[in-house]
Amino acid sequence: MEKNNTCITIEELDPNFLYTWKGTRDREKDEATFHSHDHLEMAFVMSGVGRYRIDDGIVPVQEGDLLIINPGVKHQALACPEAETTATEFFVGASGIRIPGLPENALPVPGNGHVLHTSGDLRQKLFKICSSMEAEKAVRRQGRYFMLKSYLMQMILLVVREQCEPEENPQGYAFESVNKKYVVEKMVNYFEDHFNEKISLDQVAENMYLSPFYISKIFKSETGDTPIRHLINIRLEKAKELLENGYKGSIQEVAASVGYDDAYHFSKLFKKHYGVSPSQVRKQV
Repeated sequence: MEKNNTCITIEELDPNFLYTWKGTRDREKDEATFHSHDHLEMAFVMSGVGRYRIDDGIVPVQEGDLLIINPGVKHQALACPEAETTATEFFVGASGIRIPGLPENALPVPGNGHVLHTSGDLRQKLFKICSSMEAEKAVRRQGRYFMLKSYLMQMILLVVREQCEPEENPQGYAFESVNKKYVVEKMVNYFEDHFNEKISLDQVAENMYLSPFYISKIFKSETGDTPIRHLINIRLEKAKELLENGYKGSIQEVAASVGYDDAYHFSKLFKKHYGVSPSQVRKQV
């Protein structure tokens, strides 16, 4: 699909979720009225084929198509008796959408048409969003409206992104999406607070909504050390403090208190770091 040369800018996005409806059209009967709305309506064809009367034309739709019906656009689902499989559609209604350069509650449409033909990754994402909205609507759990609104926002963003060329960073400019010092500070604080627990880089990265590779790269660039090496140093320092303060527990217990299940592995790390074993430190006290 041809994309817009100038990408649409979304300055803020806080739509109102209005409704969802999933159904299969009667192939023998037209929809009762030729009508329009003052809100946005989107219809994702989850399977089958169908057709619509939109303004002055007839528009065919098939599986994977997203029909974008902006405010004021007159439309009517038509009978499709020749179809082997009648369209099953998932409808979403929304208002409160304000995109610069477009009427209120309107989304961009491809080539001034009404149907966004999808395939591959985009089709899969839209199908998943519609299925998630259907499931959320059915369970009626706390926060249901906000979950449905979050899925609606994803849907809107996918529609806008699909019709825009990706923005290029200016040459020689490195985009910093996350403050490096803040990331390192959060990681160090986490290590200090949880050094006696099982910690993985994947777990830390997930908690910060970043990738393990990215946080490791940031940490190394800011401290000169890897996150895991820094954690090991904290654990060994805490263990040394325990021994020097006269802790009477076994070396196994010392190891466990700083996050190690294996006393032998702990002792090897300790001796490599300090040049003496944990037992020798204890004897020196």
